[in-house]
Amino acid sequence: MKNDVLRICLAAALLGVASACSGGAPSGPATFPAEAYVTATSDSGALAIDVRTSPQPPARGTNSVQLTITQVSDGTPVDGLVLGVVPWMTAMGHGTSTPTVTAQGGGVYLVTEVYTYMPGVWTLKTSISGAMTDYAAPELTVP
Repeated sequence: MKNDVLRICLAAALLGVASACSGGAPSGPATFPAEAYVTATSDSGALAIDVRTSPQPPARGTNSVQLTITQVSDGTPVDGLVLGVVPWMTAMGHGTSTPTVTAQGGGVYLVTEVYTYMPGVWTLKTSISGAMTDYAAPELTVP
């Protein structure tokens, strides 16, 4: 009986350690809701950036972000951009690892491995180059 209890406790402890080490990585492909989590305007005022997260709202750990970029003037999707995204927590004065950005077409850009490991407001410092040069800083609130 004592050995059975010890085995159960050991198995529970190992399971807890394994799940704690997972880093919150999403399981399977990201899915994004129809409604944007937040919309930002670029510094020039020319671009609108709809931000969707997976999960939405974003969680502590690893998230995926979908940026849909359109012209403010007429809503036309903007392709041919190169985005550099740096997740930044202004209140703490630090960033995190640099995510990967992949153009999807139709003005949609997939940002993966967005690591928001602390609760609070995270700014996605987004440099835009390629077909045009601009900058945007949409904010995500991580509970």
